[in-house]
Amino acid sequence: MVFNSIPFVIFFTVFFLLYWLVVNRNLKAQNLLLLLGSYFFYAWTDWRLLSFLIVVSGLNYSLGLKIESATNEKSKRIFLYLGLLQGLGGLLFFKYFNFFVSSFNDAFHSIGISLGLNTLNLIVPLGISFFTFRTISYLLDIDKGKAEASKDWLVFFNYVAFFPSILSGPIDKAKTFIPQLESKREFNYLNAVDGLRQILWGLFKKVVIANNCAVITNDVFANYQSLPASSLVIGMFLYTIQIYADFSGYSDMAIGVARLLGFKITKNFDFPFFAQNIADFWRRWHISLTSWLTEYVFTPLSIYFRDYANNGLILAIVINFTLIGIWHGANWTYILFGFLHGIYYIPLILKGTMNKKKRLTQTGLKELFNMVKTFTLVMLTFVIFKATSITEAFDFYRHLGSKSLLQLPILNGVSLLYFGAILSYILFMLVMEWKAKTKEHALEYFGTNQPKIMRWLFYVLLLLVIYYFSSAVSNQDFIYLQF
Repeated sequence: MVFNSIPFVIFFTVFFLLYWLVVNRNLKAQNLLLLLGSYFFYAWTDWRLLSFLIVVSGLNYSLGLKIESATNEKSKRIFLYLGLLQGLGGLLFFKYFNFFVSSFNDAFHSIGISLGLNTLNLIVPLGISFFTFRTISYLLDIDKGKAEASKDWLVFFNYVAFFPSILSGPIDKAKTFIPQLESKREFNYLNAVDGLRQILWGLFKKVVIANNCAVITNDVFANYQSLPASSLVIGMFLYTIQIYADFSGYSDMAIGVARLLGFKITKNFDFPFFAQNIADFWRRWHISLTSWLTEYVFTPLSIYFRDYANNGLILAIVINFTLIGIWHGANWTYILFGFLHGIYYIPLILKGTMNKKKRLTQTGLKELFNMVKTFTLVMLTFVIFKATSITEAFDFYRHLGSKSLLQLPILNGVSLLYFGAILSYILFMLVMEWKAKTKEHALEYFGTNQPKIMRWLFYVLLLLVIYYFSSAVSNQDFIYLQF
């Protein structure tokens, strides 16, 4: 069940009415309904490993209490390591076991030795990368005294399984989300209206931008060897737009749904295409993952390597971003993708500008040049992200450097009018987000700066465009559901 589907609309309508009209007077009943709704939502998507999610929740709930109540450091370490072993072990087993086996087989085969190790037919639990990072940060925060262990199992189980964000984030930390589950929630009309705006904007980005871009990008990357390099440039550009519109669209919808239920969850995107450099980009892209790894990986590593000055900082950054790549999945392409982003940081570290932040209020030629430069770097590495293998990615680059770069592009099965329409929608998205660059989302600016009649005409127009493309274009799954 995904947000842009009829089953979800029916599910959420019924859930919303029960949540605010039937059980709203009793916090425990409200949390119980929330948990049952989250399990129904998860089971609808993939019921086979719902039991795994429940067991993980129960184990980490118990370990959190044990860590907090441990009377000596040794016992606390044992309980913490048990939790980390479960979290990281489950992640490694389900997502990376077959990758490790295949890599060992290939490595030994290259020197003439056949190991014959068998892979397993594993079902990877949906959202495992997201809810595992939730439970790990929970235990680490209790161990460091940054958070208290939840005494209410219902609250903690909801923290792990919260349905708006369980499949593709954002990754909320317990210290900001659990207090919301423990507090009585009141329906706020203005907050709900803005939540609906954010859902509408997320739907527009997913259905109109991402799904239409996918029509072209899927064909370009599947047939890049027979297409001119000019087509490959278009494919690269549109895929970068696609993955942003797809993932940020999901995040907007998740945040909007959560707001309708009275929750504030982590902002995951902050208009990353306006970034001035790669560090600025990662402060704006997949914010919940970046901040998670910054707190629990990069900061400890940078302290550990501090005696090595810039070299230590570079090593910490490269390790951190390689882990970001690995987090995405079991493929060398993701590892290389993360590693390259770490390498991109080196000039900033050497110049001492890595941590300098600048909020754009206006744009000159310098700022525009920095945006284009950063976008180009990101676009080039998204080729590796999209490719099925490193060999395929480098073959794509090889074709990209051919003389056919000057030829007219060929887009199979796509008319010039259709391509022009996609570009116009992309331009519209970027203009809207530029106007709202100091807001939480694009429609927050529009919803507070226009007369009521203009707002409603605009919303109806957006809904009509979304409805048209929801039937005119084949429905594409959200890209980050696979992670």
